[in-house]
Amino acid sequence: MNFDLILLFFSSFFAATLFPAQSEIILATINIANNHNRFLLVFIATFGNVLGSLTNWLIGFYLLKFKDKKWFLIKDQQIDKYSKIYQKFGIWSLLFAWLPVIGDPLTLIAGIFKTNIWPFITLVTIGKLSRYLLIVSIS
Repeated sequence: MNFDLILLFFSSFFAATLFPAQSEIILATINIANNHNRFLLVFIATFGNVLGSLTNWLIGFYLLKFKDKKWFLIKDQQIDKYSKIYQKFGIWSLLFAWLPVIGDPLTLIAGIFKTNIWPFITLVTIGKLSRYLLIVSIS
């Protein structure tokens, strides 16, 4: 397997978690610099990014069990802020899970709210796939 594709997968995965990463820049660079199939690049980036969001969902699903622990880093205000956004727009807000700053916490909040996994995966995939298709088409 090509190192570029492995790098793209892991950057896409980590970009969807609460860790900072820039999968869009890596995708565009690989698309411009190499002779890879564009659909393969979009598939790998989307797959990695959706798996990262699913990781957030799983963390959120079990997160509140640890809320009262001293080491728990997330403040009630942060949970409340993103919970209000999620409650206001509902499950459809997951179409915007690709957005910087708010997207990753939304997937975590979806887990806290125990959102059904299949609509979660479907909506998150639609949003993330659309973003990566746009990036590949303009790079």
